[in-house]
Amino acid sequence: MRYKMLLVVFISIVLNGCGGNASKDKMSNNEQAQLFMQMGARYLKLGMLKIAKEKLEEGEALDANNADIHNLLGVLYERLKKVDEAGQQYQLANQLGIENAGIKNNYGRFLCEKGDYQAGKELLLAALALPLNRRKWFAYTNLAKCELSQGHQKVAERYFRMALRMNKTYSPALAEMQKISYQLEKYMSARAFLERYLAVAKHSAQTLWYGIQTERVLGNRALEEQYREYMFRLFPLSEEMSLLNNEK
Repeated sequence: MRYKMLLVVFISIVLNGCGGNASKDKMSNNEQAQLFMQMGARYLKLGMLKIAKEKLEEGEALDANNADIHNLLGVLYERLKKVDEAGQQYQLANQLGIENAGIKNNYGRFLCEKGDYQAGKELLLAALALPLNRRKWFAYTNLAKCELSQGHQKVAERYFRMALRMNKTYSPALAEMQKISYQLEKYMSARAFLERYLAVAKHSAQTLWYGIQTERVLGNRALEEQYREYMFRLFPLSEEMSLLNNEK
């Protein structure tokens, strides 16, 4: 909480410091738009969606061709559950930032989550093909999730492994590989992927659920009970906790 308060104060200082007439007179519209974009991104990260929207729209008014602003507006509208508006913003961002791998990755993920799998995968593959894309594990992971949504587990596993080959500590891919390993009855692998995940991230309800199931099969009663305690303490209202409560 204190961190958030300090960050808000910092953003206010930046806004006030850079918002004076003298400073603005020295900045082009594009530079001012970039500043508003940065502030909008920070507010978005804090979950302060109303203020984030105001700042991003101020930036858009100054530079309507800024692809990154439209990308962030897409994220904002997704958070606000305004799917049509989010899609419009992502589409515009992609048109303006044709060589931007991050935008293609975001838009592709969005389309896959909407069920438009073919268009989503085409964008994610396009992101992978860009020579300046230095973080391809994002696109590989989103491709894998897209394939999982279509029931293509083997293809998804291959993409998750490719993501981890490029970034062995990428926690979303590690968590998904824990799940897949358990489903394939590769319990020692499931345990190993969880251990790798916990080296870089904190438990989620999903990792705990599969951890509990895995340790039960492997006969490690002590670790199973430890994971159950974590689930009860950390995620008491989760769907996974409900599943545990309903187990016979």
